[in-house]
Amino acid sequence: MKEVLIKYIEKDRAENILTDLEKNLFSKASDACNKAYAPYSNFNVGSSILLENDIFVSGSNQENASFPCGICAERTALFSAKSNYPKLKILKIAITTKSKEFKNIEPVAPCGLCRQVLLEYEIKQKSTIEIYLFNTKKFLKISSAKDLLPFYFSEERLMRK
Repeated sequence: MKEVLIKYIEKDRAENILTDLEKNLFSKASDACNKAYAPYSNFNVGSSILLENDIFVSGSNQENASFPCGICAERTALFSAKSNYPKLKILKIAITTKSKEFKNIEPVAPCGLCRQVLLEYEIKQKSTIEIYLFNTKKFLKISSAKDLLPFYFSEERLMRK
């Protein structure tokens, strides 16, 4: 089994490590988090994607009283990016959360649905998508969507008769 590359970095050290594009990516994810519509969970999530031509696409979670109708921040951004820029590769995604009711002790990872969507886009574009999870104290860098979902579901793993 391959080794998973995950790096925890304290936020105060981030200034020296992150590129200007990555800092901008974090800022846009934080802005998106503030725009979340989360009246039921009171758990805001924001994400921002960096495409290969330095275009940013952001998204926030959007809830609905009919709970299955809501959508996560990551998929909001991913679907928007691929709808508007279908030929551009996704290079990086940053994800952050905030809540008045929950402590954000550790950065929060995407749900299973979002992991599957990230992975499928990664497979389709034949290049990895770096994932940054962050809060006010630290961030986590994950080098590939496959590292978040090692036993993923894909057409290649199915056998046709």
